[in-house]
Amino acid sequence: MAKGIYKRGRIWWITYIGIDGKQYFESSKSSLRADAEYILACRRKDIGEGKEPVITRIPNYSLSQLSEKYLDFVKVQRSFDSKKIFIQQLVKEFGTILLKNFNLMMIEQYQSKRLFNGKKPATVNRVIATLKHMFTKAAEWEMITEDTYKKIKKVKFIPENNRRLRYLSKEEWRFLINAAESHLKPILITALNTGMRKGQILSLKWDNVDLKHGFILLDRTKNGARLELPINDTLKNTLQGITRRLDVSYVFYDQKTGRPFKDVKRSFSTALKRVETLKCPECSYQKTRIKSKDKAGNCPKCGIRLIVLRGIQDFHFHDLRHTFASHLVMAGIDITTIKELLGHKTLTMTLRYAHLAPSHKVKAVDILDRQICGGTLQLHDNSVNSAKKELTING
Repeated sequence: MAKGIYKRGRIWWITYIGIDGKQYFESSKSSLRADAEYILACRRKDIGEGKEPVITRIPNYSLSQLSEKYLDFVKVQRSFDSKKIFIQQLVKEFGTILLKNFNLMMIEQYQSKRLFNGKKPATVNRVIATLKHMFTKAAEWEMITEDTYKKIKKVKFIPENNRRLRYLSKEEWRFLINAAESHLKPILITALNTGMRKGQILSLKWDNVDLKHGFILLDRTKNGARLELPINDTLKNTLQGITRRLDVSYVFYDQKTGRPFKDVKRSFSTALKRVETLKCPECSYQKTRIKSKDKAGNCPKCGIRLIVLRGIQDFHFHDLRHTFASHLVMAGIDITTIKELLGHKTLTMTLRYAHLAPSHKVKAVDILDRQICGGTLQLHDNSVNSAKKELTING
């Protein structure tokens, strides 16, 4: 590629040193390389003759103005709803600030502020990722200079703890499903038996459900691949029990309005709060139950008064996906199959569950021992001056 010409998106850009010694970046406003080469040649000719190139100045756009254009661009994307929320947060913070005035310190201070206010690194990173993409599009739409774009490009994401792994025990699951409202139960059962994400479940349509052949087909997964999920008997019975309406294509919907659920955050939180755990402060004993006015009583093991933990602790809807994968691993299902069921592109994410099956590693080497070794190394002495080593292989 010729020096001084590069492509951003579909548009060719040029860069050159002006007569003042400063580096300039300029859009050719064309998707044709030849146009960029011609403009660059003209700029270099003018500079060689001691003339200052005439450059069309970019108007002073604010973040609020960029957000309007960007929202129109992403409205067809699956992530539109979440991006809309992120953009509202950004506009509230930076709406009146001109794009050319953005800098690295400003955004890093915003990151620190959000963390100080209790937001998790992953949440802050999603907002910053949206902001960075907005500036990428702004550069393509010629709303900012290359210098401004480079400043925002330097913004780094906050390190995340992706090793968190919370899943329900069988007892916790049993009480959670009993505590859930009627409209929430089939949603929870679908999550536990498929490992689907909340967004995939709430947007699921009957066209994607084949009860006859027993599978759910997801056309648009997070990694862009088609995913076919088997339907087990529990899920099949649950789906067959849902009242279907001819005018509603969604599987899960509000029976009063006929509209699909946008979220189940409130009802899910209520179900979690209705479950409580009785725990012994001295030993490992604990018991789960539906919230009750009955006294906790004493530990049957050591007789110490039990303490009551209100609600299922540290659990989010997405953790049902972890519960699905974790119990499959503990049941001895191979990690590759679980990867396919979760729709992971690589094994890296799936391997976070591998430590839950240490007993299967032991069984694996035990099989090797039986199949290949199957014996012991024995030492037999035939005389004082000689020794004979004998490897006995059985089977």
